[in-house]
Amino acid sequence: MMEYTVEVKDLTRKFGDFTAVNSISFSVTRGEIFGFLGPNGAGKSTTIKMLCGIILPTFGEGHVYGYDIVREQEIIKNNIGYMSQKFSLYDDLTVVENLEFYGSIYGLSGRRLRDRMEYALSLAEIDEDRNAIVSGLPMGIKQRLALGAAILHDPPMLFLDEPTSGVDPIMRRNFWEIIYRFSEEGKTIFVTTHYMEEAEHCDRIALVINGGIIALDSPSRLKSGLPYSVYSLQVENFIRVFERISMLDFIRDSAIFGSDIHILCDEGVQVKRLIAGSLGEMGIDSFRLQRIAPTLEDVFVTNARKYGL
Repeated sequence: MMEYTVEVKDLTRKFGDFTAVNSISFSVTRGEIFGFLGPNGAGKSTTIKMLCGIILPTFGEGHVYGYDIVREQEIIKNNIGYMSQKFSLYDDLTVVENLEFYGSIYGLSGRRLRDRMEYALSLAEIDEDRNAIVSGLPMGIKQRLALGAAILHDPPMLFLDEPTSGVDPIMRRNFWEIIYRFSEEGKTIFVTTHYMEEAEHCDRIALVINGGIIALDSPSRLKSGLPYSVYSLQVENFIRVFERISMLDFIRDSAIFGSDIHILCDEGVQVKRLIAGSLGEMGIDSFRLQRIAPTLEDVFVTNARKYGL
């Protein structure tokens, strides 16, 4: 029987007339890396804060390790690790002093606290910076320190809210290597992100927009389940071309990715011939068109437009 660490049903959070999270339902299984993927303002952080017992839902229900997110908030806080977007570190303290402070909040002391601090310093690869003042540290080290503080009390589940926002791609990759090591210990990880490539690391992801979940599955199944063929078009004046071909009847969807245009159409359509004809009418005879595997961006855009978003 599958064991769920998080169960949510019709969870809703309103701020006045604004609905930040709109009647979402999902579950997270023990030991998986579960992701919430969506743009800023999609409701990702609000969802995490409700699950962590920081704010109350307006409607709906949720449980974390069987504990009710409305009635048992303090128990939940003692059994999870939470890393917020702003890291919640004390800039005027050293790395070790920050860990000692957070350890005391979790009720750790003596040998247990020292052992867990050494574990966190090692896992987060910040041992060499243990006596450095936090205010002078690079963003990547602050990020790993915040993770170390979140796992001091050895929680079975870790909530990471946009943990790599503001750091460069190399730091993001290094951070995910640490997450994998934590996951290998059997811990459950719930992570929010707006980076498509980061969502690929998750076992399952929920695509979130305007407070609602528009799709939920593993990255591979979401991509393989896209009901269209996907092509990449490379051409000069791609913005002008995009405006023209987006109106063609045989194209189900299209979007700009960098300087390429992704085209989605039904299987069997003579895409190259039809694109060549349309571009020829624009006086363009030089272009490159190739069929590609669907990306998460393709999945996200297609699902968002399906819901009229």
